Amino acid sequence: MKTVVITGATSGIGLAAARCLLKKGYRVICLGHNRENCVKAELSLKAEGIGAEVLFFRADLMQQGEVNRVADLLCGYIEKNCEGKLYALINNAGCVRSRYTTTQEGYEQQFALNYLAGFLLTFRLLKFLVRAGGRVIMTGSRSHRGIGVHWKDIMLKDGYNPLTAYKQSKLCGYLFAKALNDRYSQCGLRAYAVDPGLVRTDIGNKQTGTLVNLIWLMRKRHGAEPEVPAETYGFVCEEVSPPAGLCYRDSRECGCGRQVTSKNADALFELSEKLCGIKYPGAGEI
Repeated sequence: MKTVVITGATSGIGLAAARCLLKKGYRVICLGHNRENCVKAELSLKAEGIGAEVLFFRADLMQQGEVNRVADLLCGYIEKNCEGKLYALINNAGCVRSRYTTTQEGYEQQFALNYLAGFLLTFRLLKFLVRAGGRVIMTGSRSHRGIGVHWKDIMLKDGYNPLTAYKQSKLCGYLFAKALNDRYSQCGLRAYAVDPGLVRTDIGNKQTGTLVNLIWLMRKRHGAEPEVPAETYGFVCEEVSPPAGLCYRDSRECGCGRQVTSKNADALFELSEKLCGIKYPGAGEI
C-alpha cells in the first residue's frame, strides 16, 4: 500500500484530497494544526467507511521546531510501518494574514507556512520519497503570476501588503517544485504545483482582520467545492508514469508565471536552506 502525507488536512482542500486518495486505496497520514480538528476529521473519514488507513498528527507547521518535531514522528512511523517509503508529500497547509506577523524565528507567517514549512518538511522526508520514486506536490495559486520574489526584503518588513505576501509565498512554492526537479528527477523524484483555482474554503477567515474576512466571505461564494481540485491531486498521484509537466489544474497541465526559472529557483533554494539551517544532499548522497 502506498503512503501519502498531506499537510493542512483537517478541512478544505487537504481534507478533500485525503478523502480522494483514501478512496483510491492509499494509506494517508494527515497533519493538522488543531488537535480537536484532527480528531474530528479522522472520525469523519472513518465514519464514511474509507478511513481504515488514515491517521492524524498535530503540528503547528508555522514554527520550524514543530516541523522538526512532527518530522521525527513521521520518520519513525514511515520507517516502521511503510517499508521506509513515502509515495507522495502534499504540502498544502496555508494561511492568509491581514497584517505583518512573524513566527518564533522572526519569519513572516504567510511565507513561513505557505512555503518554508514545505521546504523543511520535504528535506526531512526526502530519503523516503526518493526510495519510493515519489512525488512532492505544492498547493499553488494563479496569483503567483505577475509578481517576483522580493530578494532584498523577502519577509516584506517594509511596507507590508498581505496580498503581496500571499502571492510571493505561492510563487516560492512553484520555484521550490522546479528546484526539486532540477536536483532530484534523476533519482526518480518528481515535484509539482497544483493550482486549485478559487475554492470555497475558510483560509481567508482564519486569524484575519475584519476587512479581509469580509472580502473572503463574499469571494469564496463563487468558488468550487474542495472536492473539485482534490481530483487533480489524485490525478498527479495516480498516473503510473510521473506527469511530465510542472503545473496542473483540473487534472491537466497548465502554464506557470515567467518568474518560475531555474535561476530564481536556485537562488531561493539556497536562501531557504540558510533560513532553515539545513543543507539538502546532492542526488548521489541520498
